[in-house]
Amino acid sequence: MVDAAEAAFPAEACGLIIGRGKGQLIRVTRVVPAENLLAETPDRFELDPATRIAVEKDLRDSGTKDRIIGHYHSHTDGTAEPSATDRAMAFEPEMAWLIVGVLDGQAIQTLGHRMDEKRGNFRPVPLRTPKAK
Repeated sequence: MVDAAEAAFPAEACGLIIGRGKGQLIRVTRVVPAENLLAETPDRFELDPATRIAVEKDLRDSGTKDRIIGHYHSHTDGTAEPSATDRAMAFEPEMAWLIVGVLDGQAIQTLGHRMDEKRGNFRPVPLRTPKAK
């Protein structure tokens, strides 16, 4: 995600997060980059729906327990907090939103969020990375 965010700068990067688990305990198994259909528009992203359809078909056909657990995108102002546009576009509250803050082409922060439907705002989701073996 970080590599994609830095490579897309000054546009926003976006993609899907695949994994398994429930509630707060989910494990990411892979990340699928997607074309940003709004790459020419500053500070906006729209994930190519063809990518999502292909991933959903692949997951269904594979018989795996993996599923789409979230989306990622980057912010080109260095912040990794959800914007007002992010809040307005959060149609799937069960999905995690990971945001990579990029400043001058360098990722400086990555934060996880999930929409709290009752409050109409995002709440933080803790991220843990596995220890290197």
